[in-house]
Amino acid sequence: MPHTRRPAVGYLTTVAAAGLFAVNGTVSTLALQAGIPPTWLTALRCGGAAVGLLAALALVSPRRLRLTWREVPFLAVFGVVGVALTQFLYFVAIGRLPVGIALVFEMTAPIGIALWVRLVRREPVRPRIWLALGLSLAGLVLVAQVWQGGGSLDPVGVGAGLAAAVCLATYYLMGERGTATRDPVALTTWTFVAAGLFWAVVAPFTARFDAGVLGERVPVSLGSLTLPLWLLVLWIVVLGAITPFWLSIAALRHLPPTTAGLVATVEPVFAAGVAWLWLEQVLSGWQVAGGLVVLTGIALAQTARTRAAGPAPAPVPETPAPLSR
Repeated sequence: MPHTRRPAVGYLTTVAAAGLFAVNGTVSTLALQAGIPPTWLTALRCGGAAVGLLAALALVSPRRLRLTWREVPFLAVFGVVGVALTQFLYFVAIGRLPVGIALVFEMTAPIGIALWVRLVRREPVRPRIWLALGLSLAGLVLVAQVWQGGGSLDPVGVGAGLAAAVCLATYYLMGERGTATRDPVALTTWTFVAAGLFWAVVAPFTARFDAGVLGERVPVSLGSLTLPLWLLVLWIVVLGAITPFWLSIAALRHLPPTTAGLVATVEPVFAAGVAWLWLEQVLSGWQVAGGLVVLTGIALAQTARTRAAGPAPAPVPETPAPLSR
């Protein structure tokens, strides 16, 4: 029996996923400020999400977890570059930049995807891609306020945000290929497993981390409220990774990928609003205007490809909606 599409459900689940990803940016910032190094926060998020997704899929449909040795190299690269490094670079960026601005840099990934398709794959792309590129570059100039002594933003944070965009573009391009032979949920699960294993090996050699700090209570910028750090990490794993990824995948049953991608661009707007209310990260008028210009360019880039892409693992095949996040 064919599945009945319900666009309203697709819009609601996409917006809900974007909202959870946006809140995750602020919660992750608090965890970073509390003393968890970006490498370890990434390891905890990837490892926790891998365990949760594996457990859920093993209970619901264990046959979908079957794997062949031929798939392992692809999944390893996919997981390390597309998931592990994307999230790590995002955490570095939000540790040095306002959350909304970090997301604006990362979400330029669709521009890179469209350019890769046009220049490397030689696939036809609508001319609007060049307008999208110009708008995005102009918007980033405004966001960075480059006229203020070379820029008002931390250069390491900017570099991490742009590098995250490259990794995220790689994630979606590889996801487009991966979903040709595997269902999106199982593919997402195995990419998180690869990412979790990568950081389990790498993290101990990159930064020292005392697990005892997870029991300490930290202020959460809401009056005098304090919460144990482990609770913030649990939020990041369950409500910042597993839940929004599942919501994003569910949305693709009701919306075309491009439509879902356009709706997902509300994430930086949500993230900036949450950070402003929660962390008092105030953006200048130029930065707000630049962010809107960048989002306009992203929206154009989303519709630049003339060939319909298959569904991607998460959240949307042609659109970054930060996992990073």
